[in-house]
Amino acid sequence: MNAGQTVFSQLMDHLPSYEFQKCIERYRGDAHHRGFSCRDQYLAMAFAQLTYRESLRDIEACLGAMRGKLYHMGFRGRVTRSTLGDANEAHDWRIFADFAQMLIAIARPLYADDPLGVDLVQALYALDSTTIDLCLSVFPWARFRKHKGAVKMHTLLDLRGNIPTFIRITDGKVHDVNILDELAIEAGAFYVMDRGYIDFQRLHAFTLALAFFVVRTKENVLLERRYSHPVDKSTGVRSDQTVVLATIGSATAYSSFQTNGKLTHGIQEPKRCTGRQGIERLRTVISSSLDPELKTKSNAS
Repeated sequence: MNAGQTVFSQLMDHLPSYEFQKCIERYRGDAHHRGFSCRDQYLAMAFAQLTYRESLRDIEACLGAMRGKLYHMGFRGRVTRSTLGDANEAHDWRIFADFAQMLIAIARPLYADDPLGVDLVQALYALDSTTIDLCLSVFPWARFRKHKGAVKMHTLLDLRGNIPTFIRITDGKVHDVNILDELAIEAGAFYVMDRGYIDFQRLHAFTLALAFFVVRTKENVLLERRYSHPVDKSTGVRSDQTVVLATIGSATAYSSFQTNGKLTHGIQEPKRCTGRQGIERLRTVISSSLDPELKTKSNAS
């Protein structure tokens, strides 16, 4: 039923205004807003995202065409290109980062029971990055190549609902693998990554946190097969093998138990574990690496 509100205003009413105000007060965002508050800035940027605006000039022109409706949309300040640009530069970005994390915490339980297409009850995340090209003459601080500017956005996506749970924007030259140091690893969760994240010392942190990772291997990674396990190829699993890292450097970096720098415990790393059978084998292998009693039973069987 039409309540006299614009569609945009009705969408914004779903946002917890009290929580947003707490984020503003936490960083004193409106201490010197000069007629254009953090809420006005948020509304302008939300409008730009929802209507696919491409620049500050585009935002100004579009909102200016409906000047008589801006008050009913929630705006209290005048939206101009220079005012919005100053707000983007002056207002603390942590206000919006904290508010985004709060919205993510509200949204994730709503999709907790969504099917994934695989028989998996644990949390499933995908980690990847994308490079955003920038004009070097406009953004000289974002030098990426000699005649090219760029920043890189690293995103950890919860595949139940496709909700981002971690976003970090870095210089375009930052390698993907460095982001693994900033992740808060969730015990029992599965993390799917590309081969750009292969660093056995960093990947070992997932095992220590009782989490699982699925990553494509590189051609120069030397593996030694110890066991081959039967698979049902109709499920899409090509092979299920227990392997160990063949080079001393990699094996030492991915080692659960070390004494005087010598590897005293072989690390089992499943290869191409997909589907239900692969996931069950993945659980068994990692659990046996952490639980000596389970490992003894597995060897006995």
